[in-house]
Amino acid sequence: MMNSQTKSQFIAVASITSELSAVMVVAKEISLAAANAKAIAFRAGDKAKGFQPITDFINELAKETIELVTKINVYALLLYRLTVDEFRRTAAYNRFEQASKLANATGARYADSMVEPTAHAKNVMQDCQRQFKRDVTQLLGQLEAVMHHARAARVIAANSRIEASQAGEYLQSLQAVAESVDKAAHTIHDNVQRCRIALSIYRNS
Repeated sequence: MMNSQTKSQFIAVASITSELSAVMVVAKEISLAAANAKAIAFRAGDKAKGFQPITDFINELAKETIELVTKINVYALLLYRLTVDEFRRTAAYNRFEQASKLANATGARYADSMVEPTAHAKNVMQDCQRQFKRDVTQLLGQLEAVMHHARAARVIAANSRIEASQAGEYLQSLQAVAESVDKAAHTIHDNVQRCRIALSIYRNS
């Protein structure tokens, strides 16, 4: 039977996968917004001259975020597999321990022969648990990188609003782009923060 710790790990990894899928969608939306902004800035010409390089920054941030999330998804899958492995190792150790206790309680002739395999099963289980914590720490670091990109996108969105204010009749179109980037960055920040909260309890447990 699956213990509560393993259940919570499965739930945490599953929630991370879900949140990252949403982040990927939003990052692609930012990339599309950058393409739209570039087209608008091109039409606006000198009126949106300061906005043109900003679109490149927005697009670059979106691409880097997508690349990061793709890598993180791979780690999340590995974490899921490790959780499955830990569940199996823990179940194996529990069976050895129960058998050893039963053998000792009944004075079984070969009770001592259970000591070594039980200790080995325990070591394997603990190694798996330590590996899970190491992978969680690494994943948290990668999630922090995505958070950094989200914060940078919000700064760029703020600068975009300033540049858009000088774009004449294109003001509303470019401000709409700035708003969409800011909203997307905020969404990414919140989604990633939920991932970090779901994982952080395992780093020091």
